Amino acid sequence: MGAITSAELNFLVFRYLQESGFVHAAFTLGYEAGIHKGGIDGNIVPPGALITIVQKGLQYIELEANTDENDQEVEKDFALLEPLEIITKDVEELQQIVKKRKRGRLQIDCDKDKGKAKECIEEHEHRLGGERERERHDKEKDQEMERDRTERDKVQEKEKEREKQHTDHIDKVKHEEDPLASGVTSGPKPMDVSTTSHEIFSADVTVLEGHSSEVFACAWSPAGSLLASGSGDSTARIWTIPDGPCGSIQSSPASVHVLKHFKGRTNEKSKDVTTLDWNGEGTLLATGSYDGQARIWSRDGELKQTLFKHKGPIFSLKWNRKGDFLLSGSVDKTAIVWDTKTWECKQQFEFHSAPTLDVDWRNNNSFATCSTDNMIYVCKIGDPRPVKTFSGHQSEVNAIKWDPTGSLLASCSDDWTAKIWSVKQDKCVYDFKEHTKEIYTIRWSPTGPGTNNPNQQLLLASASFDSSIKLWEVEQGHLLYSLAGHRQPVYSVAFSPDGEYLASGSLDQSLHIWSVKEGRILKTFRGSGGIFEVCWNKEGSKIAACFSNNTVCVMDFRM
Repeated sequence: MGAITSAELNFLVFRYLQESGFVHAAFTLGYEAGIHKGGIDGNIVPPGALITIVQKGLQYIELEANTDENDQEVEKDFALLEPLEIITKDVEELQQIVKKRKRGRLQIDCDKDKGKAKECIEEHEHRLGGERERERHDKEKDQEMERDRTERDKVQEKEKEREKQHTDHIDKVKHEEDPLASGVTSGPKPMDVSTTSHEIFSADVTVLEGHSSEVFACAWSPAGSLLASGSGDSTARIWTIPDGPCGSIQSSPASVHVLKHFKGRTNEKSKDVTTLDWNGEGTLLATGSYDGQARIWSRDGELKQTLFKHKGPIFSLKWNRKGDFLLSGSVDKTAIVWDTKTWECKQQFEFHSAPTLDVDWRNNNSFATCSTDNMIYVCKIGDPRPVKTFSGHQSEVNAIKWDPTGSLLASCSDDWTAKIWSVKQDKCVYDFKEHTKEIYTIRWSPTGPGTNNPNQQLLLASASFDSSIKLWEVEQGHLLYSLAGHRQPVYSVAFSPDGEYLASGSLDQSLHIWSVKEGRILKTFRGSGGIFEVCWNKEGSKIAACFSNNTVCVMDFRM
């Protein structure tokens, strides 16, 4: 048998981190280990490969320990050793443990057999008996295994019933005291996964193919029908989505501009496109890459500028509303404001002590940054120090978002909490602790003051690795709905432009569209890969989602 190489092991760990939702750790490992330079075809590696190999390795060692020169038969149920023992002890020590525990198990079994303990022990130690005794012994063993199997079945049935009751209880969320301002007075309803009548079928979906690796990001242009996507294949793409219905029978295919972030080979991990953002007019697209460079492209796919200064991967990139500054956040712990007239570095902010994970503009000249150092800083162009510091998260802060008026800042963290901050005070205004795992992203609704829907209530959506999405109202800081339709971590949520609907994408390969007013699933599309991001076009008539199977899917939304 050939030994596993370090490159193969690195790839297995990389895939394990991705599948477990540790996206930032996976990015870092991929970058430092040069995963995509190893030439390993990820499509032939099954999900959970690392766990499978570890389990098989433990089973093999236990099998070896259960077998010696004088004992050719192997226990059918390898339950005599603990995983920690297998990892920390050699085979000879394990064989002694196995013999001792076999003897102890046999002693217990024989004691239960009234009046036959002596005969049973002698029979084992001296291997007496002949075929008849062996048959009797096998029969007893089979009966014992059958009893064990029956007991296990009973326990499993009880567990299933208990789990069903728990799920029913969770689905019926208790927060009934805070109806939406639109007049809904009933409390949250059970969030059942949509039935087939709500399915969006593949024939009604346009599948955009061309990327050769996972598609991590997608964004509609604020002007026209252009959709941008960014991938691990070192390219971004700008797709022109035809007018009319989506689907396989559409009148004309989507045209595409390929934005190459490399010269020569396409499998350079350092060129992975990690983030992208359109300017307000939809005339320029900014992309951030693993090589630490930001690139500016025309809507026709022409490279206009390459911005060099970061010394690590760029994880976040945002234009301000006016379009005169571009903000980037990097693993090198800094944030940079770029002047879009000269494309020079206007100012570099070096406040964090660890990688910067997200940045977001408050207005045209001030913004916030967050980091794996658990800190949030509010900064202003021209000021050498932060104008405000928010501390309170107990683990890395994954995302930050200002509300439409720029008065409240929402944050989410690996500490399982989402918090809302105000520049008027040091401590958080609200501390939301309802999630039971890491919260990956948050989004404000486009409603309330400062939006096109000023008469609707402002809401915050949080998406978590606990497979749930939670909707919060922020006047009183109460949970409105817990949306429990996904079965795996939820990576992305996006409100429709009118604020009435919420799209969500998960590693369970499902895209759900929820009614914000009713807190229930209206439509579902089931793809063929985990979903990293979902987004609406400016009219709210189409939804795009990017997948781990190298595709981008576009579908119509009509009620």
